[in-house]
Amino acid sequence: MKDFTQGKIPRQIFYFALPIVFSSLLQQLYSIVDSIFIGRFVGKEGLAAIGASFPLIFALISFVIGIGSGFTVVISQYLGAKRIESVKKAVGTMYIFMFLGGILLTVIGIYISPYIFKLTNLPTDVIPEAIDYIQVYLMGTVLFFGFAGTNAILRGLGDSKTPFYFTLIATVINILLDWFFIAGLGWGVKGAALGTIIAQGGAFLTAVIYLNRNHELISLRLKNLQFDKKIFKESVRIGLPTGFQQTIVSFGMITLFGIVNSFGTDTIAAYSIALRIESIPLMLAMSFAAAIAPFVGQNVGANQMERVQTGYRSALVMTNAISIVISGLFLIAPRLILQIFTTDIAVIDIGVEYMHIVAPFYILFSTMFILNGTLRGAGATLIPMFITLIALWAVRIPVSWVLSEAIGRTGIWWGIPTGWFVGMVISYLYYKTGYWKKSKIKMDPTDFESKD
Repeated sequence: MKDFTQGKIPRQIFYFALPIVFSSLLQQLYSIVDSIFIGRFVGKEGLAAIGASFPLIFALISFVIGIGSGFTVVISQYLGAKRIESVKKAVGTMYIFMFLGGILLTVIGIYISPYIFKLTNLPTDVIPEAIDYIQVYLMGTVLFFGFAGTNAILRGLGDSKTPFYFTLIATVINILLDWFFIAGLGWGVKGAALGTIIAQGGAFLTAVIYLNRNHELISLRLKNLQFDKKIFKESVRIGLPTGFQQTIVSFGMITLFGIVNSFGTDTIAAYSIALRIESIPLMLAMSFAAAIAPFVGQNVGANQMERVQTGYRSALVMTNAISIVISGLFLIAPRLILQIFTTDIAVIDIGVEYMHIVAPFYILFSTMFILNGTLRGAGATLIPMFITLIALWAVRIPVSWVLSEAIGRTGIWWGIPTGWFVGMVISYLYYKTGYWKKSKIKMDPTDFESKD
C-alpha cells in the first residue's frame, strides 16, 4: 500500500503513474496487435468489424465499470483515514457487484448486438464478422470485470506495480494466441476475441492465486467476501455519475460510428485503425488521471487540500508534455504508422486525413482528463457527468453531423477536438469554483472501527 498523504508530490505521482502508463500501453498493445493481425490476415472488413464492435462493447461494460470507480474512491479515502476494516468490506462488496453485473451484461449483449449493428447502418459485408467478434468477446465479460476490478482496487490502495505485472501476463498471452488463432488456424475475428478472453482469464486467475497468498487486504476466497449495504450505497453515490458518464460516452461513440458508417467500409476501417493508434496518447492521459484520483482521494480523506492542488498541477504538466511530443510524432509520420496495419491505399489516405486534423489537439484531451481525475478522486463525480453530456451530445456529435453533411467525412473529424475543447473549458471553470472540495465521503465513527 502507498501512503500519499506525505512525501514529495511530483515524484509520488510520477512513480505511481508509471506502472499504470505501462499497463495501459500493454492493454493497448494487444488491441493494436489484434488489429494488425486482422488487417494483415483478414482484411479491411475484419478491421471494420472490430472497430464497429468496440463502441457497443464499451457501452455494455461502461456502466458497471463506472460504478466500480466509485468503490476505488471509497477504498482510497478509507485508506487515507486509516479505516482498514472498512477497506476490506469495500473490496468484497465491489467484487460481488462486478461479478453479478458481468453475468447480466453477457446475456443482454449477446441478444441485442445484431439489432444495434443494423440500427447504426453498418455495411452488410461487415455485420456477420462484427456479430461473430462481439458475441465471442462478451462470453468473457465476467473475467474482464474480475481482472479490471482487481487492478482498480490495487490502485485505490496505492499499488500500481502489481496490476502492471498482471497486465504484462495478459498481453503476452494475447499476442501469442493472436498469432496462433488468426495467423495459424485462420479463425479471423473469432480468434481475436477468443485470444482476449483467454488472456484476461489467465491474468485474473494469476491475480487470484497471488493475492490470496500474499496480500493482507484482498482475499478472493468466496467465504471472505462480504457485501456491505452502506458501503455499496456510498460507492454507488460516487460511481453512478461516472457510470452514466461512461454510458453517455459509449452511446455517443455508437452514434458517431453511425455517421462514419454512412461513408462506407474504407472510412470505417481507417477510423478503426486511427482509434487504435490514438488510443496510445489518450490512454496515457487516462493513466495519469487514474493515478491522480487515489492521490486526491487519500489526501481528501486526510484533509490535506494543499497537497491535492499541488498534485493536480504536477500531473497536468506531465501529461501535457507527453501529449505535445506524441502529437508531433503523429503529424510527422502518419502514413508510416498506418502502413503497419494495412496496405490498402484508400484506407491509409483516409487515416492520414484523420490524424492531420485530430492529432494536434491531444493536449485538450489530456487537460480535461486530469481535471476530471482530480474531481473524481475528491468524490465530485456528478458535474463531470454533465460536462461530458454537454461536450459530447451538445457539441461533438452535432458538429460532426452538420460538418459531415457540409464538407464530407472530414467534418466528422473536426467535431472531435471541438468537443474536447468545450469539455476542458467547462471542467476547468468548475475546478476553479472549489465546490468539488465539499464532496468528501461521510464517515460515521459509530458505523466503522476506530482509527487506533
